[in-house]
Amino acid sequence: MSFLFLAVCSALLMDYFFAEIRQHHPLVFFGDRANTIEKKLNIPASANVFTGFKAWALVVMPIVGLFLVLDSLSGDGIVHFMLSVIVLYFALGRQSLMQHAEAIIKPLQQFETLQRSSKKERPELNAAIDDARHQVSMIVSRDCTNLNEEEIIAAGTESVLENGADAIFAAIFWFCIAGIPGVVLYRLSNTLDAMWGYKNDRVMHFGKFAARFDDVMNFIPARLTALSYCLLAPVVQGSISTAYRCWQLQGAQWKSPNAGPVMAAGAGALQVSLGGVASYHGSMHFRPILGVEADRGRPLSAATLILACKLVNASAVLWLLILFLLV
Repeated sequence: MSFLFLAVCSALLMDYFFAEIRQHHPLVFFGDRANTIEKKLNIPASANVFTGFKAWALVVMPIVGLFLVLDSLSGDGIVHFMLSVIVLYFALGRQSLMQHAEAIIKPLQQFETLQRSSKKERPELNAAIDDARHQVSMIVSRDCTNLNEEEIIAAGTESVLENGADAIFAAIFWFCIAGIPGVVLYRLSNTLDAMWGYKNDRVMHFGKFAARFDDVMNFIPARLTALSYCLLAPVVQGSISTAYRCWQLQGAQWKSPNAGPVMAAGAGALQVSLGGVASYHGSMHFRPILGVEADRGRPLSAATLILACKLVNASAVLWLLILFLLV
């Protein structure tokens, strides 16, 4: 257990100091290989769930098998520890998530400052909100061209809360449960879900297995993340009971079985209203409301995103504390 604690701490420290490698990241090469196999197997006339499973297996299983061998050959000493830390580091995305959030927060704060100013310069206001729209488009899949200030904040907050589970806690969970092969399997399956898990004509059936497998792998980590958000609600001036109630009443209403509990608990902890109407690929989607009612919660502002980041970071500290106590 002490090995797990030290490895997770070391990987998080590497992620903090080095963030995500911008060039030559292993997942880029993995994505290229996945695209190549998809082009060969995802033939519109014959693509189905089995074809998608075959493509998933061809992309994922050789790499997982390789890391199974490396895990076995590395023994139990310093080589195994270093390999574990490096693999977990590449699977984590905490610092990258915080950097993306900060890139949204800065133009929003500038926009809010200009709004309060007695001399509201329209070009500067437009530039600030356009920058915020561009930055939020980097981490969400919805259409961001015409988002207003509150919609930008809501989209960014939803992404920070959801990606806290995907980019941090699920990776740590599978590393603790199944070591190097477990975290590799999780990260690759999660990446394929992001590539093939959409309900569009191209991958509607082809990507179904990738989407369902990722749902299975995220089921427990998502609920542990939701529980963490509930327990740490007071850190962001929220209520544990409100966060838990939102999770239980609203989580299952969301389209994604794992994003729903995470975002509902997070919205309840932050005492804000998320969800609602959003545009995806040119069509409007009516999503359930998550969190508290808009007229009873906090107004959405740049501070909401700051608190969402604080909630995710506090949850990471909680997970480390639990690992430490288990030692």
